[in-house]
Amino acid sequence: MSESIEALRRSVSGRVIAAGDADFAAAARTPLVVADPAVVVQAAGTDDVRAVIGFAASAGLPLAVRGGGHSFAGFGTVDGGVVLDLRAMDEVVLLGGRRVRVGGGARWGEVCAALVPHGLVISSGDTASVGVGGLTLSGGIGWMVRSQGLALDNLAAVELVTAAGDVLVADRERNADLFWAVRGGGGNLGVVTAFEFEAHDGGELTFGRITFPASEAGRVLTGWADQLRGAPEALSSVAKLANPFAGGREAPVELVVAFDGAPADAQRAIDPLRRLGTILADDVSVRAYPDVLEPGGVLPPGFGLNVRDAFVPPHALGAAMTTVAEIAAEEQPAVFSVHALGGAMGRVAADATAFAHRSAAAMITTFVAGPLPVVEAAAPSVARTWDRLAPHVSGAYANFLGGATAADVAAVYPEETARRLAAVKAQYDPHNLFARNHNLAPQLEPVG
Repeated sequence: MSESIEALRRSVSGRVIAAGDADFAAAARTPLVVADPAVVVQAAGTDDVRAVIGFAASAGLPLAVRGGGHSFAGFGTVDGGVVLDLRAMDEVVLLGGRRVRVGGGARWGEVCAALVPHGLVISSGDTASVGVGGLTLSGGIGWMVRSQGLALDNLAAVELVTAAGDVLVADRERNADLFWAVRGGGGNLGVVTAFEFEAHDGGELTFGRITFPASEAGRVLTGWADQLRGAPEALSSVAKLANPFAGGREAPVELVVAFDGAPADAQRAIDPLRRLGTILADDVSVRAYPDVLEPGGVLPPGFGLNVRDAFVPPHALGAAMTTVAEIAAEEQPAVFSVHALGGAMGRVAADATAFAHRSAAAMITTFVAGPLPVVEAAAPSVARTWDRLAPHVSGAYANFLGGATAADVAAVYPEETARRLAAVKAQYDPHNLFARNHNLAPQLEPVG
């Protein structure tokens, strides 16, 4: 293996880091997962990406592709395999008009900071250090999801390297099947070395948190859901409750609001939420878009996560919110986060992209974080929570899943989407080199 790694060093322009190198441990891990790969390559450009893909394929080693490395399921690194780190490929270039080219290793904080001085924004996630690639390829639910849709809804084109080492451009006219598939297909199709987005005018949001007592959770949560059904699409919001680090069942209920429009319109949209209960705190103000993104962090050694999510269809929204409030009032280990959806995200047809969950009214996520023994001990309680929620939810959002079981993959991709995606994968990755994702085996037989 050492001779092969030395040959790899000679074939790429970027850094090749292996066991024994001073910074190997830092390069090998992601912010959330510690691993022991055979080698990490910090690619300097598309030619390096092609070389690393060829090296992994010829060596028969598993390949992990890393953008920001925030995958809860740990896809950005791999024991005994090859890590292709795109971090150095982080350019943000305005191409004219509102078209923006973003490197496959860029992170959202950098993109936002580059665009806001030009009066432009792209619907992203909620964390500055999250990679553009991982978030966009599986969806992109963030603070403008109701006004501007998912991050992938703003994609105009991608540059992608296939398992065969071909460099392709995919958009609505060129390689249209691939363009359909990368918008929701995660890392299944290849390595996206550049994204082209259509940005939107903007740069500021009316943003902040309104908090209420835990004792009012039921009324606040169901009222919040009712209000968001008819709220302007410019208003996106997340409800958070039962944070174990803020009191668990006694933790305040937080309504995080983000209004993508004029401040006067924002107040008219947000004020009905203020009337839902007894306000403990309210810090809503006009803020620059980069300032609303969380910085992100690194999980300490020995710590772990249990993360799970599902979508709520419109007809089940009231029952789902009632159930969440009931569980949050009990002794249990998870923090609940509920995203209001709909709006621009919901106006896209379910079969227009490989992200199919367009009709969802909300998304429920549970998070448990702490030392590994604590997280492992919490697993039965989390499972019981989802058993209770099961009648009111369906599907799953890949970016907020901590696992990649067959059940997880089936939840992310409805049957027809999965069949179509597997057929496209067979064309571009017939041997499943790109398997570190919510993976679909190539469909080698015709679909019909």
